[in-house]
Amino acid sequence: MERHIDINDFNYELPEERIAKFPLEERTSSKLLVYDNGNIGESRFCNVADYLPEGAMLVFNNTRVVRARIVMHKASGARIEVFCLEPTSPADYERAFAQQQTSEWSCIVGNLKKWKEGQVGIDFEYKGEQHTLRAEIVERGTREHIVRFRWSAACSFGELLETLGRIPIPPYLNRESEEIDNTRYQTVYARFEGSVAAPTAGLHFTPELIASMKDRGFSFAEVTLHVGAGTFLPVKDEDAAKHAMHTEHFSVTLSALTELRAKWGNIVAVGTTSVRTLESLTALAWRVRCSSTPDTERTVGQWELYDIPETFTGGDALDTLIEYMQREGLESLKATTQIMITPLGYQFRIVSYIITNFHQPKSTLLLLVSAYVGDSWHDIYRYALDNDFRFLSYGDSSLLKVDKR
Repeated sequence: MERHIDINDFNYELPEERIAKFPLEERTSSKLLVYDNGNIGESRFCNVADYLPEGAMLVFNNTRVVRARIVMHKASGARIEVFCLEPTSPADYERAFAQQQTSEWSCIVGNLKKWKEGQVGIDFEYKGEQHTLRAEIVERGTREHIVRFRWSAACSFGELLETLGRIPIPPYLNRESEEIDNTRYQTVYARFEGSVAAPTAGLHFTPELIASMKDRGFSFAEVTLHVGAGTFLPVKDEDAAKHAMHTEHFSVTLSALTELRAKWGNIVAVGTTSVRTLESLTALAWRVRCSSTPDTERTVGQWELYDIPETFTGGDALDTLIEYMQREGLESLKATTQIMITPLGYQFRIVSYIITNFHQPKSTLLLLVSAYVGDSWHDIYRYALDNDFRFLSYGDSSLLKVDKR
């Protein structure tokens, strides 16, 4: 099937002053745009429960942003910044963060022209003793490079990043990370380290808001998708269908799937990363349905979900995965996804409603919003611009409600 998307149809004027450079003092005091089947209104995020269907289930992405930026120097004094994207040896996040003395990661390198060969390093103190971290490029690529780290301290790589690393705030903020980012560029429910960007729709929640919503009958489930730097990559081709989507790791537990099945038809995805995770489950389920030996660990392809029959519902998908996991004795599923959700006839099967921030022009995230609300994204973003909403990661939020049935 030939696909074509003119990315210029998803452009809008975003003044620099509308980009929120810092978070508000209170997480829940951000503005909330409510889009309800063509009607647009606004409130404050602290009131989000007032606009959700009774008994809805909200799905959080519980990934945790790691301090993935390390500033080191060459012997000459040249400053080199290494941005760790994902582990390569070992490739599993949990094992990579537990590594002692050495680990290899795929990285973006700042000031690469000054690092032609040899090592860069930094001296640091750990538990009252002086230690060294050294790094060398073992494989050069076009944009990303494989970097091998070696350190002398008796600590894990995760502890090393906590000691030396900096929070990788988005490049469009045009500033260095500050102390406030260590806590505010992290959701209050973040648990599993692995992201280099926050699932920002969740930044508006507080423990108090979650508790009050539970008291009102709302329920919550968690999935994990580790957000990669590719989420910031612009669509450079005029035809967005030619854009190569980045790969992200995700996992979901059997207990979460069971909770989702009980609430199917009333599921609120908090953020586009939760959307991508939940919708990718349909592809895994279809593989199970079509094969006696399904390859559920294979990457969900960019267009794979478009080829699944419309009659295979989200309820069918959840039932299939639950039965498969129970049969195989699995407590969780781990996979990767390159899913690209676009207005080219995408069918949402598991997600009913979306909470999300306001995204960059010509971005894959804006395509996802358009796939859900259609051309009304123009009205939504025009309203937000005309009514002083703050944009992007530290900006305001929106609740999108469309009756798909």
